[in-house]
Amino acid sequence: MSAAAALLFVYNADSGMFNTLADIGHKIFSPETYACALCSLTHGYFSERAQWRSFVESLDCDCQFMHRDEFSRQFPDITTRLPAVFDLSDGSPRCCADAEAIADCADLAALESLIRERCCDPG
Repeated sequence: MSAAAALLFVYNADSGMFNTLADIGHKIFSPETYACALCSLTHGYFSERAQWRSFVESLDCDCQFMHRDEFSRQFPDITTRLPAVFDLSDGSPRCCADAEAIADCADLAALESLIRERCCDPG
């Protein structure tokens, strides 16, 4: 991706302290039913994984992150199932990794590979 390129990572969780605490509880007590595969892969119970932070910093693009409620307010016409990763290079979000592809990632390394293959311009 060129330096002007951007990726938008959208979590299938809402913003705010109450929602964050509820998500932590859900991930601890019922991880098999937690609705956000992106969060499950990139975050532990209380913080972002260091491996994920290093990966994001290694990408040659601007990376932005949103929660479901923030995304739906900013892009009300986009109905892509979340979580998802969007390419913002052309100004409007274009899905490059959908919820199914993210859920199919067995681990963080698989997610990183998916993002490099589908979302990052190899040139």
